[in-house]
Amino acid sequence: MQKEISHTQQTGKHLLGLSLDELKEVAVSFGLPAFTGKQIAKWLYGNHISDIEEMSNISKKGREMLGKEYTIGAMPPIDAQHSVDGTVKYLFPTLSGRYVETVYIPEKDRATLCVSCQIGCKMDCLFCQTGKQGFEGSLTVTDILNQIYSLPERETLTNIVFMGQGEPMDNLDNILKATEVLTAEWGYAWSPKRITVSSVGIRGKLKRFLDESQCHIAISMHTPLHEQRMQLMPAEKGMPISEIVELLKTYPAFRKPAHDKQAWHKETSRQRRLSFEYIVFDGLNDSMTHAREIVKLLDGLDCRINLIRFHSIPGTSLKTSDEKRMETLRDYLTSHGIFTTIRASRGQDIFAACGLLSTAKSKDYIINKDERETT
Repeated sequence: MQKEISHTQQTGKHLLGLSLDELKEVAVSFGLPAFTGKQIAKWLYGNHISDIEEMSNISKKGREMLGKEYTIGAMPPIDAQHSVDGTVKYLFPTLSGRYVETVYIPEKDRATLCVSCQIGCKMDCLFCQTGKQGFEGSLTVTDILNQIYSLPERETLTNIVFMGQGEPMDNLDNILKATEVLTAEWGYAWSPKRITVSSVGIRGKLKRFLDESQCHIAISMHTPLHEQRMQLMPAEKGMPISEIVELLKTYPAFRKPAHDKQAWHKETSRQRRLSFEYIVFDGLNDSMTHAREIVKLLDGLDCRINLIRFHSIPGTSLKTSDEKRMETLRDYLTSHGIFTTIRASRGQDIFAACGLLSTAKSKDYIINKDERETT
């Protein structure tokens, strides 16, 4: 098993996650030229080094000074579970001494990483195992980026989705810093179109994200009905789905064209995508009444809907809808101008599919794993 996180890692300072301006400040604080900050950024985000000593174009004295106060902050995963469909679920340590799950999903021409932003979650959605875990803390920027930085398949990644453990808007400052590193020229230089951030919708936080980021946004809807959504998702009380939709309609990139559709698509093709996540429950939210209400709710928005199968968790009687009903729902929504897909479940056999992530018992698992490996 991977060694426990050292005291220095837990309490020290970390370079991973710092912006270019912050790295310049670090350099200057040690009496190094400001441009050294740019060199550090290149070593971190371009070369993915594991030790400060690898920064060969920085003086030995400079490296020594940096090394006395800082570490890179990179921590390899301590466990990996492999699904029959190629999905891999990694268990990463965090600087707090806890653990978080991250899911790597390879496909024919792409590879997506499902990143976590919190240990557990406050949202307490009825259908989510992460919510059943409760909330144990938000990840630092270092913790968030380490899931990418220390991923064995990092070089194959084409997309990142913040759909793992936790609610991104509940850790917004660190999400914005992490996505800045991912998209900045001095960082990973990714297009924001390669990154999707999911949210249940939190008043004030969602608007700030929409204003300060160009990454795609995915809203967890799951039902268009207010009272029903409150039963499934307590966050509905704080920011109803109707309020979320009205906010989204104020952004030109998300509005359907009134007249010249071709010109509108040309203008908005470089902008962000809006999608809604919809777990389909048998006999609960899969009726034609729901389909009609979705069409009415999303009228005027240019968006897509991802229908998702429910994966059973303890403590709930919810069941997933059957394939025929999901297809009927998909076809109805598509015929009414809302592009709708049924998302393929990945990694269900290793509890890596949507709604199944949890590290509530990770310490017990690690102890048992250690015992198995030594016998």
